[in-house]
Amino acid sequence: MRTIYYGGSVYTGSLPLAEAFAVEDGRFIFAGTNREARALAEKGGETVDLNGRFVCAGFNDSHMHLLNYGYALQVADLSSNTGSLAQVLETMRAFLREKRLAPGQWVRGRGWNHDYFTDEPRFPTRLDLDQVSTEHPVCIVRACGHTCVVNTKALEMIGVTADTPQPEGGCFELGEDGKPNGVFRENGMDLVYGKLPRPGTADLKAMLLDAQAHLNSYGVTSCQTDDFTAFANVDWHDIMEAYRQLEAEGKMTVRMAQQAQLTTVKDLEAFLEEGYNTGWGDEWVKVGPLKILGDGSLGARSAYLSRDYADKPGCRGIPIYTQQQFDDLIGCANRSGMQVAVHAIGDGILDRVLSAYKKALAENPRADHRHGVVHCQITRPDQLTDFAALGLHAYIQPIFLDYDIHMVEQRVGPELASTSYAFRTLMDSGVWTSSGTDCPVELPRALACIQCAVTRCTLKDRMGPYLPNEGLTVRQAIDSYTIHSAHATFEEKVKGRIAPGYLADFVVLGESPFEADPYTIGDIPVLATYVGGNCVYQARD
Repeated sequence: MRTIYYGGSVYTGSLPLAEAFAVEDGRFIFAGTNREARALAEKGGETVDLNGRFVCAGFNDSHMHLLNYGYALQVADLSSNTGSLAQVLETMRAFLREKRLAPGQWVRGRGWNHDYFTDEPRFPTRLDLDQVSTEHPVCIVRACGHTCVVNTKALEMIGVTADTPQPEGGCFELGEDGKPNGVFRENGMDLVYGKLPRPGTADLKAMLLDAQAHLNSYGVTSCQTDDFTAFANVDWHDIMEAYRQLEAEGKMTVRMAQQAQLTTVKDLEAFLEEGYNTGWGDEWVKVGPLKILGDGSLGARSAYLSRDYADKPGCRGIPIYTQQQFDDLIGCANRSGMQVAVHAIGDGILDRVLSAYKKALAENPRADHRHGVVHCQITRPDQLTDFAALGLHAYIQPIFLDYDIHMVEQRVGPELASTSYAFRTLMDSGVWTSSGTDCPVELPRALACIQCAVTRCTLKDRMGPYLPNEGLTVRQAIDSYTIHSAHATFEEKVKGRIAPGYLADFVVLGESPFEADPYTIGDIPVLATYVGGNCVYQARD
């Protein structure tokens, strides 16, 4: 079935804008003028008048957690209307009343940020969550996903006491009384997550379906997702099986590339021995890079810096891996032909990552490895130079500026802050730079992310701009969400553009980002989303 769309404002990946395009058998077969479209229509096919609307390739979120987002949609939402600790506790109490959970069942929530608390700007503790319930285990996860807090009942159920050994690459905090205060950071969270109810395949599929539908509503047609460690008690084979079943059932509406988080060389070698590697799979479900979690988050002060936090002397954050562990993991992947993507927010952990990449590529040179760094937030000029020299890919999250502007200089000091979130510098130096939201850390709002990339300001109050010279043009920001994201998965010849032969994944918007006030790009409505030429989302009139 051929469908010809005409009368639009179409960004094909090149300028000037086109007026029309055509889709057949799930791929674009033409992009050009209305006159050319009319000539094509004479040969047969359905025609659709775009009525001047803007169309571009579907958005490709280059780093997120699709399964974790589906899980987050099932728990209490602490990301909105929780501007105080008191509101967080009341939201959790209301959630417990609504769900009518029996004593002993977990009460969970996600999305709080203590920096926004107007009453007590601090982390909650077990004593706070005891006000939600003393009969139910309660667990709330910070917006960044790098810290969780549980109540006393939960501590009793998971068996963590002051005598429990501290985990490598993480910790749980002790209060003034010498007992655990309920706060768990980084790998320490596994002590909690390993005791949560284990979801089955049907549960995993339901979460993925829910998450995909939400992504489609934001114009997202592809995602690069880190799912393997979403649940401490779920094996990655079960997660891949859930995807396989959804694809076999024809229920995939987002194309998925797995950023496979495997935490040891032994696990990585077993993965490779089973035949998996970068590029395994098809247009719907495939394997991308080995994902490594290098450090924590800036907001939780667990991102690992090269110097003390400016607002917490004596604290540099939490490095998840030693230099040797990085060398071993990255070296194994590189010599096996597997791509690597490492979460690095602090410049201290980035030093280790860059060192490991240099070592691996010196031992086993590869011309087109497309190894990369996820987040690329706190950086120094020497590191940015190494980025380009090593040919690394930058997986950036411009939407993080919406929150981080409020505290980045306070956290790292003016010197480090002045060379951080250097997205334009990276792009101008020839680095392939793709955008994403790290959802559910942020909602998968592609257009809001594009707005932050362009304005370098917060979304609501327009605070900033933060280092305005690092702002992207509208075209660069769109490309970072389409063409550059496709390059991250070696798919730049099959997706990310509206051009003949490319997958017919596209989004119809209510206004052109090229013509809109840059500060309102995030408010542009998504009218329709198409994947493989099929409409997977239609806005209500």
